[in-house]
Amino acid sequence: MIVRLMGEGQYEIDKKHLDEMNRIDNNIVKLVTKGDDRAYKSEFKKLTDYVHRNGKKIPDNVLKPSDIIIPPADLTLDEAREIFKGDGLIPG
Repeated sequence: MIVRLMGEGQYEIDKKHLDEMNRIDNNIVKLVTKGDDRAYKSEFKKLTDYVHRNGKKIPDNVLKPSDIIIPPADLTLDEAREIFKGDGLIPG
């Protein structure tokens, strides 16, 4: 599975990590809905850190179709409200 971290590039990550990524994604949806900016930023960092830890960076000169696109790290709470709703970034 290919995950794009906007502003950083693409990472190849095994599908076995999808459940944990989805759990974090669902937590982000809840925090954004509550309007808890500090907790949202912390959970969003967990998601990007998880991809960094468990994914393999794809060289920048290689472009593959992304299965999941994660917004840039400087995403504001207001911007996140438009993205992290319903199922969030990861369906399920």
